[in-house]
Amino acid sequence: MKKQKPKTKQEVMKLVKENKVRYIRLCFTDVLGFLKGFTITVDELPRALGDGMGFDGSSIEGFARIEESDMIARPDLSTFAVLPWESKEYPVARMFCDIYMPNGKPFAGDPRYVLKKNLEYAAKLGFTYYVGPELEYFYFNNPKNAIVLDRGGYFDLTPLDIAQDVRNETVTALENLGIIVEYSHHEVASSQHEIDLRYSDALSMADNVMTYRLVAKEIAQARGLHASFMPKPVFGINGSGMHVHQSLFKGTANAFFEKKGEYHLSKIAKQYIAGLLKHAPDICSVTNQWVNSYKRLVPGYEAPVYICWAQMNRSALIRVPMYKPGKEKSTRIEYRVPDPACNPYLAFSVMLAAGLEGIEKGYALAEPANDNIYHMTDEERQRAKINSLPEDLLEAIKITEQSSLVKKAFGEELFYYFIRNKKMEWDEYKAQVTQYEIDKYLPIL
Repeated sequence: MKKQKPKTKQEVMKLVKENKVRYIRLCFTDVLGFLKGFTITVDELPRALGDGMGFDGSSIEGFARIEESDMIARPDLSTFAVLPWESKEYPVARMFCDIYMPNGKPFAGDPRYVLKKNLEYAAKLGFTYYVGPELEYFYFNNPKNAIVLDRGGYFDLTPLDIAQDVRNETVTALENLGIIVEYSHHEVASSQHEIDLRYSDALSMADNVMTYRLVAKEIAQARGLHASFMPKPVFGINGSGMHVHQSLFKGTANAFFEKKGEYHLSKIAKQYIAGLLKHAPDICSVTNQWVNSYKRLVPGYEAPVYICWAQMNRSALIRVPMYKPGKEKSTRIEYRVPDPACNPYLAFSVMLAAGLEGIEKGYALAEPANDNIYHMTDEERQRAKINSLPEDLLEAIKITEQSSLVKKAFGEELFYYFIRNKKMEWDEYKAQVTQYEIDKYLPIL
């Protein structure tokens, strides 16, 4: 059963006392989605819960310049949780924080604030945004190599799935943190695994994704392993995705469901899908933000490459799971391009923004692609008006840079930092001499 989230300072302090917590880790993310934070003692917690804790943000990517570096971290009461892998002698808890400026205004470069802002906009239209991501990842011996540990495949059990006990320990830790897990299993590629989290509102889920990645790494490290969410760590086998199931609710009613609608989809759902399809190139640098992300997005490895939707066809960018009678609230779409190394706060923000624009502007949804798109010729795809996603990070960034939708979703400040950083990454990458070049060219040139 999911643990009750504390709602008041008194409830937090009660949990601290009951669990004999000695330290509290205050967490937030930078623009790239890396978990940041600092630790306070339990004696400082009342002050943190009151005015927040000041810190220097000048060295945090996308946060501040040196001359305006003062930041304040204000803990979100509902995110209090005791970390199960930490010392039993000196228990440690964690809380996610919202970042503020000294003048009391929310910091515009805080990814969590950006998501909250987009969720507030959806709320003004009457919608609550729910997501259910499926994160895949690999286990390796250490972070310096990508040697697989098993030869298991999809849904394989022991002895082929030798990491099942590590995965189970990770699930238990997540549940101890109040995060509901629906499934865990071995994935298609050797040494690849997946843990699926129960549908939740997008803000809670973004916090949960950050927690999931941390927990997987902590548990693996304690076993002498390395858990990697790198999108394509091994050539020749499937990369790791983060398929995001999502829907909009109006109150307790699923706004995507219509009993007599084609595919049981409402007009709102179809417009939302159309918005996502239209803006898929714009948001690709956000849902797939690394140079390595585009090594996964190639034909032949079950990752989407072409911009279309379907019901059963898993080669499509967006899949609509089959409707089950009596499961109206489960009606949803599955956006298949994101990878598990993205910043979840920003990825959820741009997916929501794209879908909402489709609703607000009444976008028409194209016909579904029922054939395997990978087997179609270029001419067949052109006739079907099926376009491709960006081929690399540079192309994706150039498209995002011209996107008014992403700029509006992010706000000018974070948009500027994001584009700047991604350009820097590409410049650094293109100057590298890769092993491929050494192996191919050094013997013959």
